[in-house]
Amino acid sequence: MCVALAGSAAAQTAQEEAEFGPVVRAYFGYLRAQQEVVDDRVSRREVDRKYYVRNSNRIRSLKQMAMRIARETENDFLPELESVAPDEFGLLFDAPPKPESLRVGETFNYMLRFLGAVRSGGEKFYLFARLDPYEQAELRKKDAAQTATPASAPASVQTLSTEPSASRPRRVNQP
Repeated sequence: MCVALAGSAAAQTAQEEAEFGPVVRAYFGYLRAQQEVVDDRVSRREVDRKYYVRNSNRIRSLKQMAMRIARETENDFLPELESVAPDEFGLLFDAPPKPESLRVGETFNYMLRFLGAVRSGGEKFYLFARLDPYEQAELRKKDAAQTATPASAPASVQTLSTEPSASRPRRVNQP
């Protein structure tokens, strides 16, 4: 009976993941491996139930966000994702923001972009995308340009470069 249920759950998971490309499916495989590690550690009594439940919920929140990003962007690309509970904000931030003040798309220290909150297993997790070095450099350049050119300057002073950009091409859609 248990084997049939496990087989049924595995078939449902495979069918659910079939709509995604190889990169997103590989990420789901990574999450399954992480869940197996958590399962193994709890079975050996290396961790307590609270740790097990929180990390299982975190893994589910990461999968939910990955599916949402992949579906919204219709792109086989995922940024590096971070999922934290409100009491874990100190792991990502020196001066943690208040969870209720977060706005989707907001960036922090040119390193993290807030993607949204996901409820998983009764817990709320806040998900962030780590910005790659190219995105970080682009944000810094954009902010430097905004501070260097005052908004009250005459239009003739605010010139735009017509030379091609030396940066890499952008992704089609950002999450």
